[in-house]
Amino acid sequence: MRIAAYWSQTVRGILRIAYKLLVNDRAKFAALLVGITFAVFLMVQMTSLFAGVLFRASATVVNVGASIWVMDPAVQTVASSIPMPDYMLDAVRSVEGVKYAVPISSGSGLAKLRDGTYQAVNVVGLDDATLFGRPGLLQGDIRDIYADNGFLVVKDSEFSKLENPKVGTDFEINNHRGVIVGIAQVASSGLFGIPTLYTTFTRALEYLPQQSFTISYILVEPKSQNDVARIKSAVGRLGYLALTKQEFMSQISRFYMYQTGLGLNLLLMTIMSFVVGLSISGQTFYTFVLENLEKFGALKAIGAKGYELVYMILFQAGFTALTGYGLGVGICAGLLFSAKLKVPDYAAVITFPILALAFVMVLIIAGISSYIGVRKVLRIEPFDIFRG
Repeated sequence: MRIAAYWSQTVRGILRIAYKLLVNDRAKFAALLVGITFAVFLMVQMTSLFAGVLFRASATVVNVGASIWVMDPAVQTVASSIPMPDYMLDAVRSVEGVKYAVPISSGSGLAKLRDGTYQAVNVVGLDDATLFGRPGLLQGDIRDIYADNGFLVVKDSEFSKLENPKVGTDFEINNHRGVIVGIAQVASSGLFGIPTLYTTFTRALEYLPQQSFTISYILVEPKSQNDVARIKSAVGRLGYLALTKQEFMSQISRFYMYQTGLGLNLLLMTIMSFVVGLSISGQTFYTFVLENLEKFGALKAIGAKGYELVYMILFQAGFTALTGYGLGVGICAGLLFSAKLKVPDYAAVITFPILALAFVMVLIIAGISSYIGVRKVLRIEPFDIFRG
């Protein structure tokens, strides 16, 4: 017990000295914090923007919520649907393990508003019999979607582009009359700043230009999770692709990450922010050690062990890194919050994996900075300090 108490007091004393040495020179301490804070800010900002883009890109998949999506094998994102022949719906329904399967239509239209302006819209056509994938309503009655020209409009960040319509507002879409019969809400807004309308599958086919095939996707609900593999295999033998909700979202993410410039830009920006933080903090920490070399030598001369000096360096680097990490994340979160107040459709979102990635990068910066300082301190000889 006495040894433990002595050890605890010794460590506390060493760390107290390390803290005072660190914050005594406020300019150097501020420079260390600025380097790490700026690096963390850039990493979190870029990765959160990319995460927001990926989430928005899968907005339709998230909002519809189907367990399995059947599609043409060439489909890469939910926005680039390739129509399938009508017989595929019956073929999928006949697969063992399918609880039910319904068609869905996804396309683009041009809406003419009351003031004469035009606005591009996404139109989602829901299965007439079940309305599977329908959004929750804020206003209106879902049964009114079956009325003549009935549409639901999603109230999200793009809602104002349709002049904030109300229930009963009429408009034109591809030279057809449309009437808003409900105001809906969804879990995620779209990526490209285009308002979304929901209607029945039949009306979507009537209002939107069609190719020879009409079904964009087939939404499947399996009887159990054990049937998923069987359904995917059966659909594959028909020449089409069946993906679970998470698999489809992952496919969309891979497309934007590897087949567009977003992934490369993210990687370059993350590497750049890491190099900036490492160079600033490493150089400043090395200068800090050099300027306090006499103090470390004096501590060594009065009996401080090498491992105690290592504790001091590790504490100083760790304290600075964690403080910079907190400041960087806090500043980024504050700016994102402010940006979303001004620009509601701003896509960035901070997730736990992003925070974990930034934390690991900060630990690497702290580790390299500590290594530079430890090497210099351990080589010092008290004789050389006092002789100088």
